[in-house]
Amino acid sequence: MTTWQQFEEEAPETEAVFRRRLEKTGMALLATLRRDGFPRISPLEPGLRDGELWLGMMGASTKSLDLQRDPRCCLHSATEDKNVAEGDAKLWGRAVAVTDADERRRFAQDVQEENGHDIEAGSGFDLFRLELTGASALVLGADGEHLRITAWTPGSPERIIERR
Repeated sequence: MTTWQQFEEEAPETEAVFRRRLEKTGMALLATLRRDGFPRISPLEPGLRDGELWLGMMGASTKSLDLQRDPRCCLHSATEDKNVAEGDAKLWGRAVAVTDADERRRFAQDVQEENGHDIEAGSGFDLFRLELTGASALVLGADGEHLRITAWTPGSPERIIERR
């Protein structure tokens, strides 16, 4: 399993772009696979806690059912403008269901402290950790004229690609 710490160490530029975008917007787009094999895109509020990337969602939601059936997914940072002036990042991986009662309780308490939402009320929530299998990011170069693209797979340093 690839830890977030390993991702930070092997791909510091890619991780920084994802973290910066997440801190600014609080949102990401989660791509899952529907039962018929076609992709589905859903908004999500992922969270970095305890050295892991957590994906919490409404219990039995379509995205949760997708992940339970096929854990492969992609998480894309929320892009705010067509020029991608602040960059964007994509993370690939497998969603691992979190069933441990103590971990789920801590997650629910953290969410309630952060935004006042009681996610255990109503239909409850489903919780996953993202086990990373790859990532990439794109930012404008310092001159504003070229793209700086990073690509990473676990166990390797990130590659840097410059495009003009």
